[in-house]
Amino acid sequence: MNVHLVDGTYELFRYFFALPSHVTADGREVAATRGVLGTCLQLLEEGATHVGVATDHVIESFRNDLLASYKTGEGVDPALKQQFPLLEDVLRAAGFTVWAMVEFEADDALAAAAAVAAADDRVERALICTPDKDLGQCVTEDGRVVQLDRRKGVLLDHDAVVAKFGVRPESIPDYLGLVGDTADGIPGIPGWGARSTAAVLSRYPHYEDIPPAAGQWDVPGLRGAAKLAKALFDRYDDALLYRRLATLERDVGVGTVDEWEWRGPTDDLPRLCAQIDAPNLAERAKRIAAKRG
Repeated sequence: MNVHLVDGTYELFRYFFALPSHVTADGREVAATRGVLGTCLQLLEEGATHVGVATDHVIESFRNDLLASYKTGEGVDPALKQQFPLLEDVLRAAGFTVWAMVEFEADDALAAAAAVAAADDRVERALICTPDKDLGQCVTEDGRVVQLDRRKGVLLDHDAVVAKFGVRPESIPDYLGLVGDTADGIPGIPGWGARSTAAVLSRYPHYEDIPPAAGQWDVPGLRGAAKLAKALFDRYDDALLYRRLATLERDVGVGTVDEWEWRGPTDDLPRLCAQIDAPNLAERAKRIAAKRG
């Protein structure tokens, strides 16, 4: 079997900015919720059987306690933010497994679910459906865990991650710790760009592997090694913190693969779809269930 692990937060943001506004009679913006439900139903129509959707029910997480500048919900459009609980309710009513994260983030749930799937011999492939770069750390060399950007139709396996970032998946947290990640509020270490970081980490996969003296580095063609070494080791504690922020937690309760099997919508879906002016989506879910018997 294949398992599809969907980044519900990414999808909600994507559809919020991609779709025209739709406000219900009671004044609620629901266009993005309708869009995410539709794309999840499309997965089923394309043959998906086991689907889990992760959301940031609370945008802040334990990482905000580690770094004050880490991403928060500040600046998020209220019309978008208020759709998280609605989306979670609608998806559950549609029969999908939903991981609504509070202490952790949606990406942590996806990483944990990928680990559960990889440990299940029945799973041929776990597809993490998101373009977020930090999920690249979950991609496995044996091809059983991959990353899928459904919007672009791009699949990243182990070799594709290496080609994109210049480092192996296990070095992605180190990479993001040095380069930074503006989307998550990780500043990175000054002077460390994508090329220099890839060059060093492709030879020394983790900070602990990097010799403290640039003269000891075996990185052909690297320029400014002395400056890079000074920048890193002068701010080594910061680099460790940033890597910690970029490292996804896999000890998150996401259940078992069997619990993620889609078994059809609940009786509550027509009511919720009526609330978002989308009775057609309830009918669509019903048709998919009928075809599966």
